[in-house]
Amino acid sequence: MSRVDQLRDVELFATLNGEQLRWLDDEAEPVVLQDGDVLFEDGEIARHFYVLLEGELLITKVVDGREHVLSRHSARMAKLPPVDDKPAAAHQFTGELPLLAGGGYVAKATAVGLTTLLAYDRAAFLEILVRCPQVCQVLLPVLAWRIHSYEAHAGRRAMLEGLGTLTAGLAHELNNPAAAVSRSVAELGGAVRELADWSWRWGRIALPEEHVVVTSMLAAAEAWEQVNRPRDAFEAAEFSDAVRDWLEDRGVTGLDGIDTVLADHGVVPSVLATVARTVRPEALDVAVGYLGLSLHSRSLVRDVSEAGQRISALLHSAKAYTNLDRAPVQVVDLAEGLEATLAMQSPRLTGVRIHRDYADLPPLTVYPSELNQVWTNLIDNAVDAMNGSGQLWISTKLEAHCAVVEIRDSGIGIAPDVLPLLFQPFFTTKDIGQGTGLGLHLSHDIITQRHNGSIDVTSVPGDTRFTVRLPADSVHC
Repeated sequence: MSRVDQLRDVELFATLNGEQLRWLDDEAEPVVLQDGDVLFEDGEIARHFYVLLEGELLITKVVDGREHVLSRHSARMAKLPPVDDKPAAAHQFTGELPLLAGGGYVAKATAVGLTTLLAYDRAAFLEILVRCPQVCQVLLPVLAWRIHSYEAHAGRRAMLEGLGTLTAGLAHELNNPAAAVSRSVAELGGAVRELADWSWRWGRIALPEEHVVVTSMLAAAEAWEQVNRPRDAFEAAEFSDAVRDWLEDRGVTGLDGIDTVLADHGVVPSVLATVARTVRPEALDVAVGYLGLSLHSRSLVRDVSEAGQRISALLHSAKAYTNLDRAPVQVVDLAEGLEATLAMQSPRLTGVRIHRDYADLPPLTVYPSELNQVWTNLIDNAVDAMNGSGQLWISTKLEAHCAVVEIRDSGIGIAPDVLPLLFQPFFTTKDIGQGTGLGLHLSHDIITQRHNGSIDVTSVPGDTRFTVRLPADSVHC
């Protein structure tokens, strides 16, 4: 069996096309392990994503001096029904979690018997997400299962809660650009073939002056597209009807859907008239077909590019949110951490209007991943208080020696008798099963104990404010 066939047999890559599989094959680095060989150690900086082709990996972690078996990844088990709620696909790859978070491996992996894998470095793994967005449909459920599994076996709850937020945010936000890439790529193959045919026909029939006019229109397409593009579905239908009538009046028929394509790109009758004034009647249908398909293909390429940029931006936000690939203490911009947290929380913020007011603060020396957990807790509570709909204000300013972050919401408020209890451990006003009562307590400890800062709250109905003060130098706030 060729390696491309082996890749196709991996559930993660089962829906990819031949070109994508060949690219994966080119990027792969083969790894062969003997029984007892260690693939990676717990805490080792993650540098590769691994795909298991043959053999077995034993995943273990030392907790309180004892080595615990967390899981086994087996190429053979991947072909069988899931056991103990472990997705079958989870047997076939490993290393994605720390690469996304930018940290170290959270367990040790040891080969059991002769084991064959393919390794992809971090750059190749991130490019897989852009080139092959279909993998997210398999990758994200496995990632969610792994986070849940590690939380049950290990004591790194704070980090895993952050990764849970990361997974939820990525799953939600990657869905639209990944779908856009898949849809556009599927259309692009047919569009390119059609465009090649129409380009050949246009090249045969066009006179030099006709070629110049159509080419110049394509070069200026973005300008008149912005001017004439329909504002809504109703206007789009009107434009499409007008284009179809114009084409029929001039005997241009048999171009299925071309009226909609032209209208969507702002090619209204006034623009088409420019073509008609230069192009001979017998060449008009070919000119229109070539023009429409060129615009359509260009639009599909732009959609893929924009979706790819969106995916890259999301991965950048994920990296900024976790900060796990850097030293625990860093010099950071508070606004960047707040924005990364908002990006990862976006699934919960769809009904919330966000107001930002960031001052020009000096960089602070902090524990960024811990601070981001504080911002997550405060924003979570604000969204709960607003029942998912309302206004959220986030501001920063400098007061004396302190950087001040205020998170304010328009929710129902906090009762006066509850305010003194908010930061006590295990105190919660949420329904049973909806809160641990530790979020604000941990946030208080992170701010006061880890950062020598302070956190205060004031509340009336419609105006609850959490104010965090962090020292901008070595003094306390």
